[in-house]
Amino acid sequence: MTVTDAAPAPAPAKKPRWTYQWKELHDEVITSGLCTGCAGCVIACPHHVIGYTHEPGAYKPFHLEDDEYGPGDCVHGVKGCTSCTRACPRFRMWEPEADMHLFGRERHPDEMSGVYSDILLTRASDDFVYEVGQDGGLVSAILIWCMENDIIDGALTSGVESLPNGEPGWKAFPMVATNRDEVLRGAGSRYTYSANPIAFEEARDKGLDRLALVGMSCQTSVGPVMWHRKVGKVSKPIKLNIGLLCSKSFDDSLFDELFEVKYGLPKERISKMNIKGVFQIWTKDGGYHEINLKECHAWTREGCNLCPDFAAEHADISTGGIGDLTDWTLTIVRTELGRAVIDAMVRDGAIETRPGDDDPGATALMHRLSAKSRERWPHWADGAARLGLPERKTA
Repeated sequence: MTVTDAAPAPAPAKKPRWTYQWKELHDEVITSGLCTGCAGCVIACPHHVIGYTHEPGAYKPFHLEDDEYGPGDCVHGVKGCTSCTRACPRFRMWEPEADMHLFGRERHPDEMSGVYSDILLTRASDDFVYEVGQDGGLVSAILIWCMENDIIDGALTSGVESLPNGEPGWKAFPMVATNRDEVLRGAGSRYTYSANPIAFEEARDKGLDRLALVGMSCQTSVGPVMWHRKVGKVSKPIKLNIGLLCSKSFDDSLFDELFEVKYGLPKERISKMNIKGVFQIWTKDGGYHEINLKECHAWTREGCNLCPDFAAEHADISTGGIGDLTDWTLTIVRTELGRAVIDAMVRDGAIETRPGDDDPGATALMHRLSAKSRERWPHWADGAARLGLPERKTA
């Protein structure tokens, strides 16, 4: 047989057609406990039939045509619309799909905190940004620098509602920041939930098409999952993904039902909060209080109970305030874009950096908390999120 007579190579197998719609999303994610309330399905729906209640005890999507079709059915899904499942970062093979899109490979069993290239300690060089921001103020510094350098024209982030006296309160809500003042207005941690992707609609109305998303781990998986599954135009404006290390968030009722009732700390008196093994609360009169985290568990948001991602594994840059050096931000650089942003900010003097090895306990803690979060992922769901965990012995 000559070379020209050789049999042609077999054609690559066609990727199965994606047919999953609201019915599967409702049954497998929303009512099963896997739904984190990230709102990816809400912003991806081209027919605007998925609603969302951003209130304590809710934070879940629902179908707006329940009365006509029932909560688990969608006339558009029956006709072939699959946008909601394509956007869901907890549907089927979400973790390996996002990994493949970002890194060209799936994470290895020993990569409990996801794929990354470097770990640094960073903080904002601007004293005011550093003081207003949480820990080292890195996230605020990134957003401000990217806006000033025309890399993005807006950021999907969270703000806080104002109290009756006009001062900032603690109830978080999704917002679009387009300048330094708006970024700093939303700075700091609140530990309650804000479905930041919902602000995408506001950004679109403003004509913004180069966005950064700042979100908890579940939210930062939305973009890569949508990109991999080709959900459509909604994924394209998200240019930069900044993730927040997160083991859980609390229902807003924590303020009234625990802090105020038991400890006499109404939210009007609180000036700052942090979690460092305990719930730390600073008050406007200069007071400081610590509350055992175990007391707060009863207010854990339902969407966090099964979430396996502590380290925001699908962000370009993941950040958190863990470890001994509390005035620096633990910074996990994951993608080439994340590396380019950090390097450029260092050259411009916008941030200071130290090696992550200066606080080895922070990295070790991240890996431990990542493994602990992965243990929450149920065995009946897709097993990729449990990769690397020891299998439970059964009788």
